[in-house]
Amino acid sequence: MAKPAQKSVIERRDAALKRRKRWGIVSIVFTLTLVCFSYYFYQVFFTANIETKGKPTYVVIPRGATWKDALNAIDRSGAVVDKLSLHFVARLMKYDKPGAVKPGNYELKDGFTNRQLINVLKSGAQSPVKLTFNTVRLRNELVTKLASQVDLPAARLDSLLRDPAYTKSLGFDTTTVLTMFIPNTYDVYWNTSAKRLMQRLKTSYEQFWTPQRDAEREKLHLTRAQVSTLASIVEAEQQQHADERPRIAGVYLNRLKRGMKLQADPTVVYANHDFTIKRVLNVHLQKDSPYNTYKYAGLPPGPINLPSIASIDAVLKPESNKYLYFCAKEDFSGYHAFATNEAEHIANARRYQAALNRAGIR
Repeated sequence: MAKPAQKSVIERRDAALKRRKRWGIVSIVFTLTLVCFSYYFYQVFFTANIETKGKPTYVVIPRGATWKDALNAIDRSGAVVDKLSLHFVARLMKYDKPGAVKPGNYELKDGFTNRQLINVLKSGAQSPVKLTFNTVRLRNELVTKLASQVDLPAARLDSLLRDPAYTKSLGFDTTTVLTMFIPNTYDVYWNTSAKRLMQRLKTSYEQFWTPQRDAEREKLHLTRAQVSTLASIVEAEQQQHADERPRIAGVYLNRLKRGMKLQADPTVVYANHDFTIKRVLNVHLQKDSPYNTYKYAGLPPGPINLPSIASIDAVLKPESNKYLYFCAKEDFSGYHAFATNEAEHIANARRYQAALNRAGIR
């Protein structure tokens, strides 16, 4: 039988062993917890969480959006792998603090980590939008198209284009200012101001009018606005076959040189503001408008659409010919029959009108 003193020593030793064992277990658990937390921390911060499958993906953060609004918009893109981790990192990186959310158009790049994405959002490093506009005839169509692609009300753009003092500062009047808008693709920021947008387009307009184009224009004795106005008529006459535009431009330039009225049907359609007209009739020709080139000689005061670069260049490099008339071919190919005298033109026109009648087009 163990003596009391020996028993006490054994008990103390056993207790110490138990304590060391407990602390060992606690230490192991703590270490494992720390490792797991560190791994999770690393994962949520530094592992790719945006997957676009190579498809360009953008998200717009509107003005006044909260951090939750912004993250929900990103979630709706379908590019977020783990939504919970994105929200977790956003809080840790203080994206939920006042002033952290910046409006704009942001690209979600394939392979972005949560940390990279939140850094982009907080810094306001947005991506430009591709601003495009074409097939525009009227001012209200233009401002509506522009406003639909950037964070600007159409009314604000419209008021600028109607302001004589402002359009004069750009080098135009309220009619010719539309010639500043050359259909193309422009990189602009989604939250740009109306005046910054106008200046961006004016800069591109000046770059478009190279010394070579200006030299060609001067040979024709036309202003830039007049070139664009004539190009708008040429484009309206020939929308299908760009290869015929230089010939049509040559016809109108011949008429201008002779002091003849242009008598361009598209200007009559524009003057009547009825773009459903398929056949220009005598009733349409009676419209009293400076855009009616059957009534008034010379070019109309402004463009009847926003002509393409191809149409502008067709005017600047017209075909040298002696034609004074043309009308659509009776085969409905989209091409035209050209004539040097009125008698020949009337014969061409009658063939086309007969074809329209056979087709039941009124």
